[in-house]
Amino acid sequence: MTITLHDYSLSGSCYKVRLMLGFLGLEYERQQVDFYPGRQHKRPEFLAINPLGQLPVLEDEGLVLRDAQAILCHLANTYDPAGTWLPRDPASFGPVMMWLMFAGGELMAASAARLHDVLSYDLDVEAARKSARAAFRVLDDHLIHRQIDGATWIVGDHPTIADVACLPYVALSGDGGIGLDEYPAIRNWLRVFRRLPGFHAMSGISEYV
Repeated sequence: MTITLHDYSLSGSCYKVRLMLGFLGLEYERQQVDFYPGRQHKRPEFLAINPLGQLPVLEDEGLVLRDAQAILCHLANTYDPAGTWLPRDPASFGPVMMWLMFAGGELMAASAARLHDVLSYDLDVEAARKSARAAFRVLDDHLIHRQIDGATWIVGDHPTIADVACLPYVALSGDGGIGLDEYPAIRNWLRVFRRLPGFHAMSGISEYV
């Protein structure tokens, strides 16, 4: 088995893939891409791998996948036959997919704010922060109801790829000027996440984690 991750160490999207690989105990090769300042992801040799010029990209026995959420689905579907990380039952599968799309959609506003503050991207950072806080409120409200019911995780009674997908840009939100003081359920969720076997932090991870 040969797995290669085209990676950028400061990318939250790459980080969620590294987390998943660690949770599954998979060995892999990291191909570092000089995202900033080198912009290697926009060069012809990388565009031949991913014409969208985005990270991460995973190569697994000839299969080439882009998009962190798609990669999480592939890894869980291929290397977790018990379906722990990607439940197959209808009551869980749909909600996991829903939160996976939330991670790749609404939560990316926190990534935009971080790109502005850390890499000087030219964008409306206040609009990004406002959108991120709105997304955090949705997640926090959901986790509050889950915790009232005695549950910890976004879906079900154990962590899934929904949790892995949502974690990075929430935990890295301080890099984008977004605090977590007003989101107590998120903070509790992050603390429990840190205690998972195989968890490893990255530069910029919130103090709450």
